[in-house]
Amino acid sequence: TPKLKKRVCASSGLLALLMYLSMGHNMLHLPLPSFLEGNFLALSILQMLLALFVLLINKQFSQSGFRSFLHLSPNMDTLVALGSGVSFLWSLYIVFLLTGNPANAQELYHGQLYFESAAMIPALITFGKMLESFSRGKTTNALKDLIKLSPKTATIERDGTAAIVPIADVQIGDTLLIKPGETIPVDGTILEGQTAVDESSLTGESIPVDKSVGDTIRAATQNQNGFIKAKADRVGEDTTFSQIIRLVSEAISTKAPLARIVDKVSKIFVPTILGIALIVFLYWIAMGGLLATAIERAVSVLVVSCPCALGLATPVAITVGNGVGAKNGILFRSGEAIETVGKTKTVAFDKTGTITNGTPTVTKVFTPNNESTKVLLELAYALEIKSEHPLAKAIVQFAKETRVSLKETSSFKTITGNGLEAIFNDSLSHAGSLSYIANYCAIPQSFQEKMDALAEAGNTIVCFEQANQFLGCIAIADTIREDSASAIADLHRLGIETLLLTGDQEKTALVIGNQANIDHIHAQVLPDEKQSILKTWQEHGPVAMVGDGINDAPALIQADTGIAIGVGTDIAINSADIVLMNSRLSDVVKAIKLSKKTRRNIYENLFWAFAYNVLLIPMAAGFIPGVQLHPMWCAAAMSLSSFLVCTNALRLNLFDNNKQSAKTKEQKTMKKTIHIQGMMCQHCENNVKQTLEQLDGIENATVSHETGTAIVTLTKDISDEVFQSVIEEKGYQFLSIE
Repeated sequence: TPKLKKRVCASSGLLALLMYLSMGHNMLHLPLPSFLEGNFLALSILQMLLALFVLLINKQFSQSGFRSFLHLSPNMDTLVALGSGVSFLWSLYIVFLLTGNPANAQELYHGQLYFESAAMIPALITFGKMLESFSRGKTTNALKDLIKLSPKTATIERDGTAAIVPIADVQIGDTLLIKPGETIPVDGTILEGQTAVDESSLTGESIPVDKSVGDTIRAATQNQNGFIKAKADRVGEDTTFSQIIRLVSEAISTKAPLARIVDKVSKIFVPTILGIALIVFLYWIAMGGLLATAIERAVSVLVVSCPCALGLATPVAITVGNGVGAKNGILFRSGEAIETVGKTKTVAFDKTGTITNGTPTVTKVFTPNNESTKVLLELAYALEIKSEHPLAKAIVQFAKETRVSLKETSSFKTITGNGLEAIFNDSLSHAGSLSYIANYCAIPQSFQEKMDALAEAGNTIVCFEQANQFLGCIAIADTIREDSASAIADLHRLGIETLLLTGDQEKTALVIGNQANIDHIHAQVLPDEKQSILKTWQEHGPVAMVGDGINDAPALIQADTGIAIGVGTDIAINSADIVLMNSRLSDVVKAIKLSKKTRRNIYENLFWAFAYNVLLIPMAAGFIPGVQLHPMWCAAAMSLSSFLVCTNALRLNLFDNNKQSAKTKEQKTMKKTIHIQGMMCQHCENNVKQTLEQLDGIENATVSHETGTAIVTLTKDISDEVFQSVIEEKGYQFLSIE
């Protein structure tokens, strides 16, 4: 762009002087130095020199155009080179005539010279290319902003001392020291400390994420408020940040199918225009026109037909669309991906980690005879916090969310394949499977039926007993993502069918599939079987596959468009065409909508480019009575068409995801009425209201001690047990919820 600016500035200055001499003096009667007044030969030579300098400044057109012409593969530059070259050579011929025919000098000077056209053509086209370059620069702002965020140094601890080193010197396994406010240099795992990390540079989420020992941190995110030590896991080009830059860069540099079609059209288009220009030239000669007139018409056709707009129609739109996607955490790994995903007829989903969260969570807490859950949860928390089992982590997380008190246990041990055992409140206690707990206490038949029903629905049941007394059970399952159902509903509104492909058992697959309202469910399928299923659906139209695991890689490759969840494995991400950095299924819908808008923008650009040529070629050829286009005005019109194509593509930056987000949020908002006994005054109302609104997923709560109710507005589903636990913890009695 700086070089183009210099060329445009130099060309514009010389061209302004040339236009002053040719049109300013002749048409507007602007003054000239006395020695040039009536000296037509001197004026002609001066114009020739100015035009020659402009051609030399923009010699790239002539070099590329004539080289392609000699190799019998004319391109867009060929039209520019021929148009300006023919105008200059013809005018040079007129200058020689002037030297030998002074009597007709004035007539020749005013009617036969086209030096201003020879200079105007490359000058205006260079200006158009500068606008194009500026437009391309605007579209890659997201990438540039990411590169600016790239950390340059890191503080590492070696041999007990801290040292600041260039980012390139950080090695895997190094201990990083990261102060509050500093940018995290590489991907790693926290060893000491806790903090909040601003990950907006990678995910677009403005709310900082709490991090503690064992959590993953990523390069180019910012440590907010705590000092942490971390181990470097990925450095250099292996960091998530570097991979984002690489994906965006690759997408910008690749050509979409429509772009390749345009290239083929251009190869036919340019020779066709050369043929039309020759026909126009011969036509005017045959009609008895002046040689100068025939040349002017032919040059006008060459210039006005320069297919710059045609060449820009696809790549500029693809680049803008890719930039918009990157800003919203949707990374298109190629230009083809952003074009083709909009044509999707079927979207297939993996289950675990894609439709579901991929981590077990508590779904239900049962106690005999609906007794208080406080005793059960205290025992569960105390036992499970010492276990490394994934189900134990789910119970511990649930206990923390419901603010259960942590009490000590003694004589803790793990019974392999069965459960846990420990002394709690001076009594021997156990946790584990139904069959294991049945060895220590009797379990009511009605309770077993409830547990069987939960197991049928895909839950894993953990039972608890203390002093040979059955306390209850906790159901745990991998729950669906918050936006899964709304994303599937949005796909249905777009007329897209949905599939669930999972290796899990059929009962669990049916439960999850029905919760998300997926059209077709395929359970217990192996990776190669997923490929076969996709091949069958591809017979009905393009298929997109959304996954996150190693087992999804073959299906991601088989699909017309592979879409990887950002938290997925590297193999899945590398096998995909699109990466959703925010790991939200709603971004699948956004990617499809952005692709549709990009394709529509490309078609608009192509229509304008072709319509422009269809309209202006007859005018430039002089075939429309009363219309005459001078070559320099043809050059201006050509540059304007390129500018309009670029401007139209930039409209994609107006793609608004907030409307979709607001709609999704509105769809997910729900209300529940909780009936509570024991509230006596305004103080009780405020106590319950504050307690409820502290829960994650509660937008607001309206509490009344007179009616004994609390009406809560939720942005995500919260189990009845959570409400019961927090209300009873405050000393009130939970009655029911509706």
